[in-house]
Amino acid sequence: MVTVTASSRPTLYSFRRCPYAMRARLAIAISGLGCELREVVLRDKPDAMLQASPKGTVPVLIDIDGTVVDQSLDIMLWALGQSDPEGWLTPQQGDLPAMLNLIAQCDGPFKDKLDRYKYPQRYGAQSGADQRDQTVPWLLELEQRLQAGTWLCGKKRSLADMAIVPFVRQFAHTDIAWFDAQPWPSLRRWLADWQASALFARIMHKYPAWQEGDPPVLFPPAA
Repeated sequence: MVTVTASSRPTLYSFRRCPYAMRARLAIAISGLGCELREVVLRDKPDAMLQASPKGTVPVLIDIDGTVVDQSLDIMLWALGQSDPEGWLTPQQGDLPAMLNLIAQCDGPFKDKLDRYKYPQRYGAQSGADQRDQTVPWLLELEQRLQAGTWLCGKKRSLADMAIVPFVRQFAHTDIAWFDAQPWPSLRRWLADWQASALFARIMHKYPAWQEGDPPVLFPPAA
């Protein structure tokens, strides 16, 4: 495990619009833990972040003992493992392994198709419509879950919701007119409710890009 110099508070390298960074900030914010947030410009990544995590992607968390956690789901589990006031790790329906399996479907097949839908030219295609259409069965599964309950695992939000919804948001905004035309009323309600929530507003606060020597920016901001 990589470690760096210890600090008085955890440090989180983040990028506001990145869905991986969003899910990390969601868990940190709901846990009540505080950290120093360093907003990253992806085309000009700070050396301090790259020294901690050479893979160069956000989010990257450096704990107070210098331990580096550079996978977004691991950061969520790190935060909720210390404080889970809403019980995100204990859903009303299913259990943690079942939620992790659903999240793996998002992070694997769905995210692969999402990237090819949103950025087809990167993959040598003129259009991502075929990849978009291949996501429909999984999104219908989410729709059916949400028809049965307010959230993916019952009537309260959980780790599964907060780990997956940032990616559904990215998918929806790739072509919002197409998304709104689909027979997914519960999925659209779920996404809209999350985007209208106070928690979403807290984690989407805008920060200037961090530079070495800047005063600390504490996250989450005051409610």
